[in-house]
Amino acid sequence: MIHAYHPHVHVPDMSRLMKFVRTWTLPLAIVAGIAAYFIYVNIPWLNHTHSTVAKAVGLIQPALIFAMLFLTFLTITPSQLHLRRWHIWHIVIQIGLFALLAGGLALSGDGHHRILVESAMLCLLCPTATAAAVVTRKLDGSAADITSYTILINIAIAITAPALLPLSHPHEGMTFIKAFGMIIGKVFPILICPLLAAWAVNALLPRMSHALQKLRDLPFYLWAIALSLAIAVTAKAIVHSTVPAGYQLGIAGVSLVCCLLQFCIGKHIGRAYGQETEGGQALGQKNTVFIIWLGYTFLSPVTAVAGGMYSIWHNIFNSYQLYRKQKLDDKN
Repeated sequence: MIHAYHPHVHVPDMSRLMKFVRTWTLPLAIVAGIAAYFIYVNIPWLNHTHSTVAKAVGLIQPALIFAMLFLTFLTITPSQLHLRRWHIWHIVIQIGLFALLAGGLALSGDGHHRILVESAMLCLLCPTATAAAVVTRKLDGSAADITSYTILINIAIAITAPALLPLSHPHEGMTFIKAFGMIIGKVFPILICPLLAAWAVNALLPRMSHALQKLRDLPFYLWAIALSLAIAVTAKAIVHSTVPAGYQLGIAGVSLVCCLLQFCIGKHIGRAYGQETEGGQALGQKNTVFIIWLGYTFLSPVTAVAGGMYSIWHNIFNSYQLYRKQKLDDKN
């Protein structure tokens, strides 16, 4: 009998591949978003779909964020939301640094430096990202405590931003009440609605809630998809921006410094209260969509670039943290 010869075929170790993907999900999402944008815009026969795709992304992004937060908030009960001492320190530092820059800018004259200072102001003022709870839980931190701070800082910024922004960049007809309403309308629906929906499901449909809570990693991967879309939109904004390259590099540098500074300060304060991870994410991980909107609405539109740049920096830093955690888990 003649036996067929089957050459040895190397089969990749799928467990290693999956481990690599889990560890580097965020940088992979960043690369995928950039690559997807440039591939898409360079396919001529898809040119007529650009406006439709842009509208679709505008709907898909908030839907992904809502689903991600809803699944995360299912594990948080109202009794778990507490005011921590580090919350107060973070709010004082975040608002204080912004007020200091706003006051300094109001006293200084016109000049090119204003763009860089306003970019720093946005990076410092911006509230904690809604996805911070997802990443914090992935880092074995308290999703409840980071959610508490996210709610508090959004309230604080809604009150202080309308009062301080006119100092540095006055807008005719922009009153405190109008600005307050605009900010509340921008940040609270995407934060509070998923929270209330999750609590309603916990109370009325406990079996469904229990089943959904088993999907522990799903919110993180939903965030990765949302991040890819956000990075693709950022790439589009940078490519089509009329801002000179020198300014874009300057804004990128300012946003990087602000990112590292806030993670370091946040971790230092959190460490004093036994919550280093929560402290770092609360101050360092930002709602970068809010930065972009705030720049276009209240400051120089050029400063909106800071939001896109900050999105890249804080996700690279988060990737590094996840990598370190994976290495420690492997040792243990």
